Amino acid sequence: MGLPDIKTNLTDARLAAQPVPQSGAWLAAARDDALARLRAMGLPTKRDEYWKYTDPSTLTEAVAQSADVFDAADEAPLYDGIDRLKLVFVDGVFDVDASDDMAPEGVTIERLADAGAADIHWAKDLYGVLEAKGQSPVERPLAALNSATATDGVLIHVTGTPSKPISLIYRHADATSDATLHHVIKVDAGAEVTVLENGPAAARFNKCMEVDVADTGVFHHIRAQGRDHERRAVTHIFGRLGKESVFKSFTMTANGVLTRNEVVLELTGDDAQASVAGACMGDGAFHHDDTVFITHDAVNCESRQVFKKVLRNGAVGVFQGKILVQPDAQKTDGYQISQSLLLDDDSQFLAKPELEIYADDVACSHGSTSGAINEEALFYLRSRGVEKGTAEDLLVLSFLAEAIEEIESDDISEDILARLEAWLMRRRG
Repeated sequence: MGLPDIKTNLTDARLAAQPVPQSGAWLAAARDDALARLRAMGLPTKRDEYWKYTDPSTLTEAVAQSADVFDAADEAPLYDGIDRLKLVFVDGVFDVDASDDMAPEGVTIERLADAGAADIHWAKDLYGVLEAKGQSPVERPLAALNSATATDGVLIHVTGTPSKPISLIYRHADATSDATLHHVIKVDAGAEVTVLENGPAAARFNKCMEVDVADTGVFHHIRAQGRDHERRAVTHIFGRLGKESVFKSFTMTANGVLTRNEVVLELTGDDAQASVAGACMGDGAFHHDDTVFITHDAVNCESRQVFKKVLRNGAVGVFQGKILVQPDAQKTDGYQISQSLLLDDDSQFLAKPELEIYADDVACSHGSTSGAINEEALFYLRSRGVEKGTAEDLLVLSFLAEAIEEIESDDISEDILARLEAWLMRRRG
C-alpha cells in the first residue's frame, strides 16, 4: 500500500526546497539510504500516532517561517564560567573564526562538511546507522530527513578523557534561516566526555546526534534551549550503550514557539546506565514536546526518565515516554516520571507514559501528574514574611529540582538554576 498523497506531496516539496547535498562515497551512501527511508515513511502529519499532540506542519513545510533574531545582550553567555572547548555554528554553518582549535587531547574533532567529502571515514559505521535502527518500532521521518540533507555538524571521536567539555554553540543571525546539523560522537572503551549545547541556532532547526558509547565509556550531555521566543526546533538523539557504560542527558528549555526533543536509546551491554531528564518553563505561545524511547536489551541495566514542565498563559507541554524491556533483559531497573506545574487554568499538559515488558525479573515504574502550586506550602512561606512572587518562584524551583539533580556537574546545575530563577523574575517584572 502506497503512502497517502498528502505525505508524498509534503515530502517532495520539502526535498525540492532542501535537496540532498553532494558528498564523498561514504556519506553519499548513507544519504541515499536515509533518503530511501524518508520516501518510504513520508514526512509526518498530525494524524500520525506519535504526532497527535504536536502539529508538525511548521517543521515539515517547504519554507521555514521567519523568526526575529533575539537579542540576549542583557544576559551573560551560558556556561561562561566554565573552561570549555567552543565550537560555534551560525545559522547552521560552522564559524571557524569564532571557534577554538579542534585539536584537544584525548579526542579528534572534524567538520561533517570536510570529512563528508572523503571516500572513507570512521563515521561510516555510525552516520545514519543509529538513526536507522531507531526508526523501529516508531518511525521518525524528520530524523531521516536530517541524515539525508544535513549540511554541517561535527564528528567527534573520544579516545581518552578531554580536560574540558566540548561546547556546541548555536547562533541565530538570519530571521529566515533554516539549519540542519548532524553530529556523530563515538566514545571508546574507558573514555569519558562532556558535551554542552546552547543557543537558538536558526529560525527553524533540525538537529540529529548519534552517540555510540563503548564498554565502560561515559557520555555526559547538557543542553539549553532558549531564551529566543520565536524558534521552531526538532532535535533527535540516538544512543547505543555498551557494557557498564553511562549515558546522561539533561535539557533545559525556556521559550520558543515549538520544540520537539526526541531521544532514542538502546542499552545493549550488561550493567549499562542511562538517564534522560529535562526541565522546561513556557509562557504563552509555547509548545514543548519530549518524546523518549528506551530499549533494555541486556542484563542488570538501569534507566531513568525525569521530566518537569512549568506552564502558564496557555503554554502546552507534551511527554511521550516508553520503556521497552526485551525478553533477555532480566534485572532491569526502569524509572519514569513526568510532571507538570500549571500556573493558570489556560495551560495544558499531555502525557503518554508507556511500559512494555517481556522479562519477568524487573523493577519498572512510571508516573505522571499535573497540578497547581501547593497552597499550603505557599501559605507557609507567606506567613514567614516571604513576598508572594518570591514564594511562588521558590516553589517552582523546588518542583524542578528532581530533574536538575540528574546533572552530574554541580557548577553546571547551579548555572542552570540561576538561569531558571532569572526567567521567573523576568516573568513577574
